[in-house]
Amino acid sequence: MTNTETLVRKLKSEPNVALIIARVQKDLQAEKMKRQEFYDLIHENIKAEFINGEIIMHSPTMRKHWKTSMNLSRAMSNYVYQNQLGEVGVEKVMLNFTRNDYEPDIVFFSKEKSKDFHDDQLLFPAPNLVVEILSESTKKRDRGIKFVDYAAHGVLEYWIVDPTKKCIEQYYLQNGEFILLGIFYDILSTETIKGFVIDLKSVFD
Repeated sequence: MTNTETLVRKLKSEPNVALIIARVQKDLQAEKMKRQEFYDLIHENIKAEFINGEIIMHSPTMRKHWKTSMNLSRAMSNYVYQNQLGEVGVEKVMLNFTRNDYEPDIVFFSKEKSKDFHDDQLLFPAPNLVVEILSESTKKRDRGIKFVDYAAHGVLEYWIVDPTKKCIEQYYLQNGEFILLGIFYDILSTETIKGFVIDLKSVFD
């Protein structure tokens, strides 16, 4: 049984379930208005996310973070574009989910998902692959709400990158939840980007 099924079963067991749902709907309506304020606030020079009704502003990143992001995104982008597999986005690609808006560190959209994207597009659907690079300010969300929400919205693969330990945790979506395939320190491959293999020394060194 998935976490969602467990939650629904628990909610249905409550005698005041209708009152709970009505309260949630009221709160979500207020949250929707705040979300529109968020859309009016953001622009290309601000890195921000809307998570469970809160606007999260991101501070500048440490050198180890942006160098890891640069090395990994460069290798991924070169491979994807050379093989015409889709599109890779970095830092400022905003994912628009049912409740929240995220700007992951790196995303990959297959050719099928990205074929209808246009140059003036601001909000994007769930990608095939999401990469988040851990920092002290983001690691709780990367392992918490984002982990759950990415899976719930059909992201097929999720990488959690630790630039301090110099490793990548690789998760695949199975039955609506992420399953850990392994923690990699040397070579990492993925079928989400068919044939892509990367030496992690080139990412962290």
